[in-house]
Amino acid sequence: MTSEQVEQVDVLIIGAGPAGSVAAGLLRQRGIQVLVLEKETFPRFSIGESLLPQSMAYIEAAGMLQAVVEAGFQYKNGAAFSRAGRHTAFDFRDKFSPGWGTTYQVQRAHFDDVLIREAARQGAEVRFRHQVLAVDVSGARPLVTVQAPDGARYQVSAGFLLDASGFGRVLPRLLQLESPSGFPVRSALFTHVEDRIPSGEFDRNKILISVHPEHVDVWYWTIPFSNGRCSQGVVARKEFLDGYAGDEMARLRTLVGEEPGLARLLADARWDTPARQIAGYSANVSSLWGNGYALLGNAGEFLDPVFSSGVTIAFKSASLAADCLARRFAGEAVDWEAEFARPLKAGVDCFRTFVEAWYEGRFQKLIFHPDATDEIRRMISAILAGYAWDRDNPFVTESRRRLNVLEQFCAD
Repeated sequence: MTSEQVEQVDVLIIGAGPAGSVAAGLLRQRGIQVLVLEKETFPRFSIGESLLPQSMAYIEAAGMLQAVVEAGFQYKNGAAFSRAGRHTAFDFRDKFSPGWGTTYQVQRAHFDDVLIREAARQGAEVRFRHQVLAVDVSGARPLVTVQAPDGARYQVSAGFLLDASGFGRVLPRLLQLESPSGFPVRSALFTHVEDRIPSGEFDRNKILISVHPEHVDVWYWTIPFSNGRCSQGVVARKEFLDGYAGDEMARLRTLVGEEPGLARLLADARWDTPARQIAGYSANVSSLWGNGYALLGNAGEFLDPVFSSGVTIAFKSASLAADCLARRFAGEAVDWEAEFARPLKAGVDCFRTFVEAWYEGRFQKLIFHPDATDEIRRMISAILAGYAWDRDNPFVTESRRRLNVLEQFCAD
């Protein structure tokens, strides 16, 4: 293609991660032409490996369920929590909201590759190593300037533009949409290990969240995979992690050693993969949509990894956007604020309330409380399973007030 030619597409999606793949699948289900541009080559490493059951409905709707089931990922039915010798667990099959109660814990390199290959199989055109350099949304159709792997540049005119670029946050950067997240700057140290956890010592069907014995806002994830390995990480304020000596692996292993239960569980582990660190990952934007475009998943807002909500929010945003675009291409008027942004933010705000309560220690008191009723636990289980958009759940519609009432109950 010469520089004078401008390619025409119905929907251009930036990014081939979970949000982009599911959006592409949902749009192809409706017969809409889709072009996906991804700056990297798949498979590629990504963090965020523990899915929530709510995600399965979107995978199914996008026509990707069989491929995911057959990929052999680790089955997941809940979440376990540990703090200072106390333990509790939630079985997501026992929850207030209807819908999926099980899901998977996945190596994202493989999982993301499965999804985008399915999108391509359904007719989406996918181009790897194509990087978006500039975007003009001032006209009737967004105009995108792209660099191909050989360095050549070309332009694409799209009927609509979806940014699913994740932490790359292409449109927020190019269109100056960045906004403070409101969360303190936290950081995560993480790696994959051959865990060698003895059989019977660990429920591999659940993610394990452990809390530091002295610091209520420092927590660890242990996400088992189906091949005897697990993802192991720790999250804390950046200045706290920076106070430990050594490289990423040394600091991670020192911190794991400070949590007795986790240190015992991983006593025989082989730490065979270099550790990584990410910091300042919480992000927000001034608007989730604009003239001819919308932001999906982490490109719009990322809260925190504590409840593994990232992929679920990404899928929800893809589903809402696909519904809006189906109506738009059918000639109907779409109110993107009322039909996309506000519904998406409703669930995100619910998650936000629980994330804030977690770091304050309030939510931890609730889940470890010995006298919580079965009904309350089932309502909380539903939110932990990703059903933060279920308006029938009082902990969704009145999450802050309900948490305050429960905190008073625990104190009394």
